[in-house]
Amino acid sequence: MSATTTLHATAADQLAAQLPTAAPLTAVPLPGGATPVVLEAAVDGVVASFVGGLSADLALVLTDLGAVVAAGGADAGLVDVTDVLRPSLEAAATVLGVGVLGDARRESAASLFADPETVVFELTAGGVPGGWFGLRVRENGTVSAPLVAGAVPAGNLGRINNVEMTLTVEIGRTRMSVRDVLGMEPGAVVELDRSAGAPADVLLNGRLIAHGEVVVVDQDYAVRITRILDVAEAV
Repeated sequence: MSATTTLHATAADQLAAQLPTAAPLTAVPLPGGATPVVLEAAVDGVVASFVGGLSADLALVLTDLGAVVAAGGADAGLVDVTDVLRPSLEAAATVLGVGVLGDARRESAASLFADPETVVFELTAGGVPGGWFGLRVRENGTVSAPLVAGAVPAGNLGRINNVEMTLTVEIGRTRMSVRDVLGMEPGAVVELDRSAGAPADVLLNGRLIAHGEVVVVDQDYAVRITRILDVAEAV
């Protein structure tokens, strides 16, 4: 079994802190890896892959996935369960440094949990298992020296040059309950957390990379970049 490192533990803690569960969950490493109970539950999981200087496969299984689906509004067709759980996977991926987290997929994660190279964590609330998280780090097949945030060897970047990424311009955000979202009607006003005229945020695959101002070019909206953030600021 692959040894638990600070990187694995930090990723698990970051994920657990972001999970939208009724009770906060704590990540506890399983020294013996996935048990038969874990492998049986893992047939219905959410998995994603991270590609960068340090690449990894992530898998998440929750014992009460139905409650998370309902809490996120996925049962009403508003969002998919992978969208509800993606912020948790993104939080775990932040410790891997610069890279791209691929689409989250709901599928069997049993093979990933069964891999000896996967470090498995039990997600517990008051000693009661609420799910499991698996992280398989791979860099030329091995876990290398501790990663320094933002330090990606230039030669490795060529592997992801052709990876398509989503660029988003955000003029503001707010938090709303699912009840309020479902109650919206045409003409409703949603107040954002930003004053008029403030710079817009430019996000690459959900990560803040720059600030800019919204402009109009040939009748289309565009963004003029006013400031590029360095890695430390973006993180």
